Amino acid sequence: MSEKMNFQEWIQGDRPVLVDFFADWCQPCKIQAPMLEELKHQMGEQLIILKVDVDRNAAISQSMEIRNIPTMILFKKGQAVWRHSGVLRADQIKAEIQPYLNA
Repeated sequence: MSEKMNFQEWIQGDRPVLVDFFADWCQPCKIQAPMLEELKHQMGEQLIILKVDVDRNAAISQSMEIRNIPTMILFKKGQAVWRHSGVLRADQIKAEIQPYLNA
C-alpha cells in the first residue's frame, strides 16, 4: 500500500479495487500471491489490486472484520461488493468479480 494514499482514498477511487488481506507467514497467502499477479495481467487497467498486510495494518484489518487470511474484498467507489476468504485461482476470481465490474 502506498504511503502517499491511505486505505480509504484507494477504495473510494473510480476504478474497482480488489484488496488482498494477507500476512508474510501465511502459507495459503503465498499460494494466492502468484494467482493475483496473473489476475492483474489479465485485467489490466480494469482493476486495481491492493495488498494489505494484516500484521502491519491491524486497524484496517479489524475495521474490515478480517478473521481469516487470505481474504479478498472487492470495492466499488468505497462499497464492499464481494468478499471471499481462502485461495482461488485467477480464473475463479475473475469469474466471481466480473459481474460487479460490468454493473
